[in-house]
Amino acid sequence: MIILMVVNVFVDYYIWRRIISVARRRFWGVAYAWSSLLCLLFLVVTVCLPRRSGSDAMLVCIMWMLYAYFSIYIPKYFFCLISFIGYIPKLWHGRRWGWASIAGAIVALSLFVVMWWAALVNRTSINVNYVDAEFDNLPEQFDGYRIAQFSDFHVGTYGTDTTFVAEVVDCINNQGADAIMFTGDIVNRRTDELLPFVNVLSRLDAADGVYSVLGNHDYGDYSTWKSDDAKRGNMELMCRLQKDMGWRLLNNESEFIRRGGDSIAVVGVENWGDPPFTVYGDLDKAYPQQSDSTFKLLMSHNPAHWVEEIADNDTVNIGLTLSGHTHAMQMAVGGVSPAVWRYPTWGGEYNDSTCRHKLYVNIGLGTVAIPARIGATPEITVITLKKTRN
Repeated sequence: MIILMVVNVFVDYYIWRRIISVARRRFWGVAYAWSSLLCLLFLVVTVCLPRRSGSDAMLVCIMWMLYAYFSIYIPKYFFCLISFIGYIPKLWHGRRWGWASIAGAIVALSLFVVMWWAALVNRTSINVNYVDAEFDNLPEQFDGYRIAQFSDFHVGTYGTDTTFVAEVVDCINNQGADAIMFTGDIVNRRTDELLPFVNVLSRLDAADGVYSVLGNHDYGDYSTWKSDDAKRGNMELMCRLQKDMGWRLLNNESEFIRRGGDSIAVVGVENWGDPPFTVYGDLDKAYPQQSDSTFKLLMSHNPAHWVEEIADNDTVNIGLTLSGHTHAMQMAVGGVSPAVWRYPTWGGEYNDSTCRHKLYVNIGLGTVAIPARIGATPEITVITLKKTRN
């Protein structure tokens, strides 16, 4: 907090100096100085608001307040960086390049517009990705089987407004998938965030039902509880609401889907977290005989589970793993996301070196921390299983 304040004071001082050097009226320098002070006070108030113990409405308010603040200061950072280029001629005692500040102002204004486009428009622009996944050991009756995957809804971000959630439900139902699979993070902090959306989400419909697993946000670990009993009650409510919605929540469990004389296993593990996330998942409990010949589809919220436990593992026979969690850090431009610095498998299709184990990472529908998606639009994935033909 202190470092951020100090950096922003220097940024504002530099911009103030640039303003008073070109402005003919003293008013503009004074106005900018007061606006900078108000922004500083705004940041202090925002950070002091209760995040873990506050209400859902408070959390949403904090998200938008922080985003508004950084939508002002991130463009300022870029203005300063580009404007500094104008001082290069000073190294050989030349005149400062005036165009650098103009270019910096144009870039800053463009960034401001992009950030609010990402928050007000792109955040709810659903993208449906169609993927074909081929397997040698897929049972004949499941050749052409279609799965609709969605993930990381974080419905608490929408308060009680069901508009976007209803749009997502309609979009998924319109795909005509054989099964629907949700790969975790239905809420931000507490199960009661889900209450306004139970009726809408219960409309999801597929011939073989809706399957789900829990993500790291679904356990109440990001909230302050009065007692352990209160936290347990939160989890009991989560399980009950998903059952009321008609979803089959797989907590380290498996179920078989049958077609004629063939079947596939849907394996669901609880959140398997890499640090700092808690490990709740237990694949051995969910499906003890992982090397058997049954075609298995694993639902595991965090793709790190696939990377560390399944990929290139000869003792595991899991054809397809579905994950979410990364959100692509809610930013992807030209197919490139900063999430790759944290997760090598941050979005899309992946194979291990043997091509026996496939992974698909859905970049999610909702938002967390910042209420915006820059390029990484909300995703619904329709995966068609196909049997490899020689």
